[in-house]
Formats: sequence, C-alpha cells, structure tokens
Amino acid sequence: MGLNKIFIKHSKNTEDCRSERFFPKTVKIPLSQGMGASLVPLVSEGDEVKVGQKIGESDAGFSCPVHSSVSGKVTGFSQLLVSNGSVISCIDIESDGKFSLSPEVKKPEVRTKADFIKAVRESGLVGLGGAGFPAHIKLNYDPNETPVDTLIINAAECEPYITSDYREMIENPDGVIGGVRLVKDTLRIKNAVIAIENNKPEAIKLLSDRLSGCTDIRVHTLKSSYPQGAEKVIIYNTVKRIVKEGELPSNVGVVVMNVSSVAFLEGYFKTGVPLVSKRITVDGETVKEPKNLIVPIGTIADELLSYCKVDTEKTKRIIFGGMMMGLCAFDSFAPITKTNNAVLAFTEQKIAPQTECIRCASCIRACPLKLMPCEMEAAYKKNDTDALRALKVNLCMNCGSCTYVCPAKRKLAETNQLAKRLLMPR
Repeated sequence: MGLNKIFIKHSKNTEDCRSERFFPKTVKIPLSQGMGASLVPLVSEGDEVKVGQKIGESDAGFSCPVHSSVSGKVTGFSQLLVSNGSVISCIDIESDGKFSLSPEVKKPEVRTKADFIKAVRESGLVGLGGAGFPAHIKLNYDPNETPVDTLIINAAECEPYITSDYREMIENPDGVIGGVRLVKDTLRIKNAVIAIENNKPEAIKLLSDRLSGCTDIRVHTLKSSYPQGAEKVIIYNTVKRIVKEGELPSNVGVVVMNVSSVAFLEGYFKTGVPLVSKRITVDGETVKEPKNLIVPIGTIADELLSYCKVDTEKTKRIIFGGMMMGLCAFDSFAPITKTNNAVLAFTEQKIAPQTECIRCASCIRACPLKLMPCEMEAAYKKNDTDALRALKVNLCMNCGSCTYVCPAKRKLAETNQLAKRLLMPR
C-alpha cells in the first residue's frame, strides 16, 4: 500500500513565536465540543463559577464534560450556529479577572487502569488534533481483544500556518515526554514513537536529545508532506500497518494521540486542572502580527484577531483550523473550543468556475488512501449508493487533496462528505 501525498507551501510564520497568554473579559463555552453527546448545563444564570469547575455534563458514555475556563459570573445562555448547520447551546461567563481555581480541582488518585480512564474523562480531554474524539474512549480498549504494542504520538502538524503543536514541543518537551510515558506505562504499551515532520528540526533534536539512551520511546522523522498527520497515513508511514475500512487503530496494535493531548495529560495528572485552555495559532493574509496564544476555552475569535492586529476591512474569510481541513466560521464572534488549534484570516477567495471532469486522474494520484474521487462524484450524482459503497467513500478523511489538485476545480472533497451522508441510515 503506497500512500500518495501532495506538497503545499508551509507558511509556518509563527514557528519562532513563543506562546503568549491571553485573558479575555468574557467567554462563551459551548455544551458540545468534539464528538459525543451534547451536555446538560450544571449552572444557572447569575451563578458564580471558578476555573476548573464542571459546568456541563452528560450521563452518556460517549461524552466528555466541560469546565469553566475563567472565574466570574454566568451571564446567561446563548445559541451558536456552527459550520455543519446545527445550533448548539453555550454558557456565557463574564470574567472577574482573577482566574481563581475551583475547590473541585484536585490531583486525581490513580491506582488502576479504571481509575486512569475515569480521570481522563473527568479531565474533559478530547483529541486536540482537531477530530475531538473523547480520549477516555480511545484509551479504554480491551487488550485481550485488540492487543496494542505501539503508542504513536502525532506531532506531524502538516497543515499550513499552524505551529501550536510545534510550540508545545519546543516550550514543554518534558511535559510531552512525561505524558507519553504516563499513557504508555499506565496502559502497558511496549513502545512509543513520536512522529515529527522533517520541517521541524529543532523539535526533532530537542526531543531526541531528551530521549538519548531511551529504548522504549523514540523520535521518528517523517517527510514533510500533506496529509502526513492524518491518522491512517501516520500509522502507515511510521509502523507500516494498514487500518482497513471499519477498523480502529487498536485493531492493528496501535493507539495514536496528538502531541498536545499527551502533554496536557501530564499536566492534569500533576495538578488536577482540567482542559480549560488551548494553545492556538493566529495567522493568515490579513493578520499583521501573527502569534501563538494560550487562551481560555470560550474566548471569542474576534478578540484574538484584534489582539493580533487583523485588517478587518480586508478580512473576508475566517477559518478555524487549517487551510485544508479547517472550517469557515460564519463570523468572527465564534468561540475557541477544545478542537480549535488555529484562527486564520484571509482576503476574498477567488473561486474559479468548475468545468467538466477531463478524466486526468490527478485526484486519484493525490489521494493518500488511493480512492477514486472522480468516480465517487459521478456515483453521487446518480444517487448510486451501491457504487459509493464499492468505491469505499466512507474511507475518505476529507483531507482536501483531490480538490486541491483538480484542474477542473471540481468540489470533490465536499462531494465525498455529501456522499457519506447519503449512505447514513435514515
């Protein structure tokens, strides 16, 4: 199985920008962040809250609580329209500027694997690489059914502009390694690999030097290409294992975690402070002073863009996440969530007109999973669900490579997502 890649301009303008802390006056904390059930609020309007206090919870197993990221007063509840068209509830909090810790914040006591999994859930951690999969679900595999021998730490950060994971490695290398060892040793995983693209030589050297003489954790250098950080791709390029349709990484003996996720866990198990802040990159064509910022979850993007001197008149598009897989925000007043790792601002997009497919197969060559986007587009237009299943459209990870290379400017990645919905049970 050879995995194809595309090469795009890195634009890592903030790689040398040390993270700054940003303290907003208000936050808007969504009750749905990442995958899993929506949460029920645990606070009411007028309540006083503190940092780390649990303010949203669900009885559903596939869910993750949310916590207050500031201390202050709950001013009300609001609705947020998100990119997939759904509306989610948010808790609005006015900060008192003190950022006082809640008495709920306590270092977790862990004696067993069950204690560890429970603590990970209580931390509120979802995958910080963007997918938002609850971490406690990922880590709670049955070793008798799916024995795991390798923990892969995804530190590729292949999307243009984003450098938040890179700065995590540079600014907190001991936290990264401590988090890797915590997960590895608790789950009794034999080996761990920190996979980093070769356009990050300082991070590779820093972590390699820290791990000198270590035999069970190593740094693996990846070629710098897109979408190197996609889960199936990084598994193949690191340990040459293939995750088939319908399988999880644990089915091939692997668990993959984002580098910032393991670093967070190391801090959480030392302090008990849950996931209440994120390191994000603010950059883009209209941002005059690009930065990496550590911000409370729920911070409004508009405040961050103003802080980084965005040109509001020229800004026509705001993307949460990367250029390739990120989502356009409806406006700049959307909040930062657990899954955000960047806010990018751009000028007006020049949309080239679509022309007919010329059967050049560029999209097939670009697809890292060797799918056939042009054929899937044709099947979708015919509502041919059997053909879509045969073409394995559900394997598409929406990396956007097909759209990026298409000379006819077909919206292939977008069509693939519509095709997936067509196959969903009704």
